[in-house]
Amino acid sequence: MTQTNGNFDYSIPEHVGRLGASPRLFENDLLDKLSRVHWSVPLFVYLPVIAVLVYLSLQSFSFPVVAVCALLGYFLWTLTEYLGHRYPFHYKHPSKFGARIHFLVHGVHHEHPNDPLRLVMPVLLSIPIMLIALVVARILFGLPYGYPVLMGFIIGYLGYDMVHYYTHHAQPTTRLGQTLRRLHLLHHFRDPTRGFGVSAPWWDYVFGTQHVKQGRNPTE
Repeated sequence: MTQTNGNFDYSIPEHVGRLGASPRLFENDLLDKLSRVHWSVPLFVYLPVIAVLVYLSLQSFSFPVVAVCALLGYFLWTLTEYLGHRYPFHYKHPSKFGARIHFLVHGVHHEHPNDPLRLVMPVLLSIPIMLIALVVARILFGLPYGYPVLMGFIIGYLGYDMVHYYTHHAQPTTRLGQTLRRLHLLHHFRDPTRGFGVSAPWWDYVFGTQHVKQGRNPTE
């Protein structure tokens, strides 16, 4: 099945149904269950956190200050998303242990990209990331400035998770939705070494990893 949009053609393999399989990752039943996440789980976990951060932020600052700090946090998330996807998620260590870790973290998604329960980040992985973000925000900006920055960071993360699920399981009708889906499917089905920005594809243009027309040198 080939779809065309703008200057790019991309193909979704005919065996796409098999790509939706949900393989067992752990012998332990609890760990294996925790590796599968419904797309709505991050919303239930983090929307209350965002609400608390909004309250704490507005207790200390005016709305314009909160908005600017939140935009900074969102900006930092988009860069984290790009760098995390490009390097840790796609780093293939030559050892068997490294290969196993890579498969658990991201390889399974490329083997079974339409698995509906492995399209958003497991809470066991996202919570440590948010705690690290809190520590970094406190060190760099101090509190209470760190609250709106962290708020924007978490909003960016939720946007990433929702966009990622959307690109795999929706048929977008808007130009923006079609573009995000097309770029991400190109990453999966044509060139996994490009297109690392899922919700923020502009970083690919900044760092030169954008998708290009086949047969064309990306440096041209």
